[in-house]
Amino acid sequence: MNTTTERAVLAGGCFWGMQDLIRKMDGVVSTRVGYSGGDVANATYRNHGTHAEAIEIVFDPKRVSYRQLLEFFFQIHDPTTKNRQGNDRGTSYRSAIYFTSDEQRRVAEDTIADVEASGLWPGKVVTEVAPAGPFWEAEPEHQDYLEKYPNWRLPARQPHAAER
Repeated sequence: MNTTTERAVLAGGCFWGMQDLIRKMDGVVSTRVGYSGGDVANATYRNHGTHAEAIEIVFDPKRVSYRQLLEFFFQIHDPTTKNRQGNDRGTSYRSAIYFTSDEQRRVAEDTIADVEASGLWPGKVVTEVAPAGPFWEAEPEHQDYLEKYPNWRLPARQPHAAER
């Protein structure tokens, strides 16, 4: 980082979709996916212990505020499901904000309070707020995944004999 950018670390389920959406925000300088908030050094896709799949965001606070990043974060995942996003289950898919400063912690707690008060989500926000620890970058094949495979579609299956 330099004096004109800040760093944010967020976890909200599978990191592929989050990266694809957040990278498009005005003011986002770069993103990378990886693992944070857990217990395994040099975490990998196959061995990330209690880490969450996370996204590291470098942003220009003159163009997009940390609060704006968090507001978007709460729009693109369900912060009320513990250790789960859609069909993805387990601590890897938890909702978390890993703050890099006391100011980020304050903004995170304030934003969560506003999300709770809004009533937009059906349950209580369970997003973890914790200091940013090591961020272990995911393997190259996970970086920019949805840009590499923009036309991914579930192939049609052949019907079974009984369905014909």
